[in-house]
Amino acid sequence: MKARITSFVLLLYIIGISVAYSQTSKTVKFKVYGNCDICKESIEKAAYSVEGVSHAFWNKKTKIISVSLDSTKTNKDRVSMAIAKTGHDTEMHLATIKDYESLPECCQFERRIDQKDIKFK
Repeated sequence: MKARITSFVLLLYIIGISVAYSQTSKTVKFKVYGNCDICKESIEKAAYSVEGVSHAFWNKKTKIISVSLDSTKTNKDRVSMAIAKTGHDTEMHLATIKDYESLPECCQFERRIDQKDIKFK
């Protein structure tokens, strides 16, 4: 009987932790511009540098990054800004010209036409 009660309490504890984690953990996806495996490494490294990111995967073909994050520590916007600081444009943030030009030549993707008139800080 004591073993059943202990098992039941343990089960409730595990369920409680799972529910709490599922409420703060979420996956976000957005477009990030890049070309090659060097881009992939840089983009994913930038995403992982943001506190609260537990997983990041950038698909070179679709240009979509999937990021699992703790929503109490960070958000999609912060991850996007961190990636833009490495020189890669995202659908939400543009890299500065200086950051873009610091990319290796193979990583310098074709920037969208509507970005040419944007004043960079």
